Amino acid sequence: MFQIRNNHFIDTDGRTVLLRGVNLGGSSKVPVSPHGATWNPNSFLDPYGASFVGRPFPLDEADEHFSRLRSWGLTFLRLLITWEAIEHAGPGIYDEAYLDYLHAIVKKAGEYDLCLFIDPHQDVWSRFSGGDGAPAWTFDKLGMDFRKFHKAGAAFNHQDCGDPYPKMIWSSNYSKYACATLFTLFFGGDTFAPDFKIDGVRVQEYLQGHYIQAVRQVVQRLKEFPHVLGYDTLNEPSQGFIGCRDANRIPLEVIAQGAAPTLYQSLLLASGFPQEVKYLPSKLPWARRSTIRLNEGGVNIFYPGFECVWKQHGVWDVDRSGNPRLLKPDYFGMAGGKPVNFSRQFFEPFVRRYTREVQAVDSKAMIFVCPPPPEMHDGKDGFSLQGMESVVFAPHWYDGITLSIKKYLPWIGLDTTRKPMRFVFTRGQRVLSFIKQIGRLVKRAQRDLGNVPIVIGETGIPFDLDDRKAYKTGRFDRQEKAMDDIMQALDQNFVNFTLWNYTSDNTNDRGDLWNDEDLSIFSRDQQTGSGDLNDGGRALKVVVRPYVQRVPGELLVVYFNYRSGFFQVDFRPDMSIKAPLEIYLPKVHFPLGASVHTTKGRAEVDLDGQSLKYYPDGQVPICSVVIQARTPIFREKM
Repeated sequence: MFQIRNNHFIDTDGRTVLLRGVNLGGSSKVPVSPHGATWNPNSFLDPYGASFVGRPFPLDEADEHFSRLRSWGLTFLRLLITWEAIEHAGPGIYDEAYLDYLHAIVKKAGEYDLCLFIDPHQDVWSRFSGGDGAPAWTFDKLGMDFRKFHKAGAAFNHQDCGDPYPKMIWSSNYSKYACATLFTLFFGGDTFAPDFKIDGVRVQEYLQGHYIQAVRQVVQRLKEFPHVLGYDTLNEPSQGFIGCRDANRIPLEVIAQGAAPTLYQSLLLASGFPQEVKYLPSKLPWARRSTIRLNEGGVNIFYPGFECVWKQHGVWDVDRSGNPRLLKPDYFGMAGGKPVNFSRQFFEPFVRRYTREVQAVDSKAMIFVCPPPPEMHDGKDGFSLQGMESVVFAPHWYDGITLSIKKYLPWIGLDTTRKPMRFVFTRGQRVLSFIKQIGRLVKRAQRDLGNVPIVIGETGIPFDLDDRKAYKTGRFDRQEKAMDDIMQALDQNFVNFTLWNYTSDNTNDRGDLWNDEDLSIFSRDQQTGSGDLNDGGRALKVVVRPYVQRVPGELLVVYFNYRSGFFQVDFRPDMSIKAPLEIYLPKVHFPLGASVHTTKGRAEVDLDGQSLKYYPDGQVPICSVVIQARTPIFREKM
């Protein structure tokens, strides 16, 4: 369908292809049965018998949703699956019904001329440690009882916390024992737990091997489809404890929220020692820290006959009086007598292995490399993709303030791609900062990673801003402005992306069914019953917008104003390419047609097909296409 040339996707005519779409979908993180929404306190029942058949939606709804996405010009899908969905019943036991369902959904997507890549999704390791991803047996094999995680402070689960669930607190689990231990073993078990084996297999190989074999089951089922471009490595993986040079510090260099134990405190909490830990009520840098006491009841998360793997490896112990003591505070910061570089020593080898094993099943598969969050932007001493075939850099980028506090503050922005992070003020500077941040990701793909293509795998906004005010008023003005700030930055960097997200069963009350997130561009609760494909869409004025789909040359300028219906494209044509420039021209912005002005050449407008084709004249070094809606229908006060 496409090939990679330098840092672009190229079609058979030699044109650069720009891919735009969505993550499908948010509720794919949780099972259909038992009802897996994280607000449901019974969603942990029968973890070995869970079923994800029907995620992202039942097969009999596929025509509706794929038709809608096609109409909206969102033709590139990041299709979510989870390791748990494939292998929940036990090691090496694959859910054939789910694999059959997945095959049917992907086949149907092809009938709508949608292309996609598969995302083996996880957040904070597993559903049972506050997120999604890995099966319950990954904990059982280590002798860890996930039912005790929340009480012990080894994880913070919505199922146990109940309502209200603090905004975005789920990410605090990255530094807690359950998630951090499993990721440490997954990436660095050979280095940090060399004596630990599961069923006679070293723990790193056991976990990595089962994960990759589960993905290979999917690859085997889907390799027949040319519209399946490839596979993500693993969504937002964590380095766990690896690289923490002092166990008396919070292990990850991220903005913590909620209870934030140090590494050593995490080890003690899991083994039943109560701890007074730091507490941050918000992710905002200026939030005042306090403390909170965790595991007051002395809950030990380990089954009889098991104990903490890090105690077994001499990181800590208890004295004769039963008091714990830290023996090796720098245990996770050093390897072979040298400081640890997680990105190069642990993450890159995993990526290269994953690539080999997936491409051994499907040689045409592209590998979309999603780095750990701290590695999204920083190329210094980072991993490299040099020498690898058919790889794509697939980082994520969000407007951190809007995402964290669920409010749109147009006068302030946060640059998360620099250390230390920087604030900018005024809306103009905010948008300019967003443009620069995404631009740095593009440059990193070109400069540091081997001149590979880039896809922003996730970006978007929460729609439940201001305590769900829009659901009461029916006005999504602030959501539109917040989304447009992001879309302008994507437009002006000519970047491929998949928005987070489209959730078919989103509700105004419970959002995407996972940890109170509500970022779906569609909801049944926004439907009016008109039967129109746009019915149920959120912020469509901004999300659905004209864009260049294929360009026979080099893009120079892309600009769109959703209020006035003005769109401009400038490009430098490659006259060896005879195929036209192609632009998606959505009816939502041009219901009464459009005035089209171009430099020399020929333009063909198909309003019903929502497309414009422009054939440039060979005598013009720089071509321009300007489109103006005949009657701007979204003009309004700023």
